[in-house]
Amino acid sequence: MFKNLMLAFLFISLSVSGFAQNSDSVTFLKTKWLKTRVAKQVKLFKHHFNNKNLFAANENISFIEVKNTGRKAVFAIDAEEKELITTSNFGLRDTAIAAINGNFFDVKNGGSVDFVRLNGKIINENRLEKNNQRARHQQAAVVIEHGKISIKKWDQTNDWETKLTEQNIMLNGPLLFLNGIKEDLDTTDFNRLRHPRTCLGIKPNGSVILLAIDGRNDNSAGASLPELTKIMSWLGCTSAINFDGGGSTTLWINGFADQGVINYPTDNKKWDHEGQRKVANVILVKKK
Repeated sequence: MFKNLMLAFLFISLSVSGFAQNSDSVTFLKTKWLKTRVAKQVKLFKHHFNNKNLFAANENISFIEVKNTGRKAVFAIDAEEKELITTSNFGLRDTAIAAINGNFFDVKNGGSVDFVRLNGKIINENRLEKNNQRARHQQAAVVIEHGKISIKKWDQTNDWETKLTEQNIMLNGPLLFLNGIKEDLDTTDFNRLRHPRTCLGIKPNGSVILLAIDGRNDNSAGASLPELTKIMSWLGCTSAINFDGGGSTTLWINGFADQGVINYPTDNKKWDHEGQRKVANVILVKKK
């Protein structure tokens, strides 16, 4: 009898778990996003899940979708070797349509801790971990050629990034999935706990999503990397890569209210658009 009770309990537990996951996907896929045309080939989508109805939490999600054709709207990188400036200031100085924060950086001394090549010039090299191993955010890259952006995965060689032929390269990660194949994510706090997140995804038709999920606030809990993986998959992406998040997470669009900051950056610990953190580099969307 005890064995039967345990089997019944296991069945109910699995059913409830499956229902919760299915409920999240249904909620997300039925969402009516607030859509705004930003520019030719660029649209903004926003939604606030404010009834604790996504992952049993409030979540504020903003993203732009860009046609990745190399025409009308093109992708670019901007970076500083040692300085840190806000995402919005990067965007303004480049007269960009939009900007989103890039990879991981040295908070004290400035500059990225990951490889960055800008217009053929190496701006920053990888800073390896104490065991001389690559960090997870050095095992994939976004690369730009002729205004089109794509994701590449580390081939396990020491000098992989220097052999890439693209003139504009930004190492980042962890990689979530590539061409429909999910990556294994470890159970470190960085991956399993909820934080503000920045992510880039690519859909089968080539369209690119630049996404910001707010966090560290009652209005928005943030996402774990497994949750972020689900969100990018639900949005129709077949490839997706995590960027630096936390207080860095910022999505900026030129000409919009609140100095163009679309999401709610957390560095001032307030639910407003004023809490930008200075960063080392950004991904830009520009008019051709």
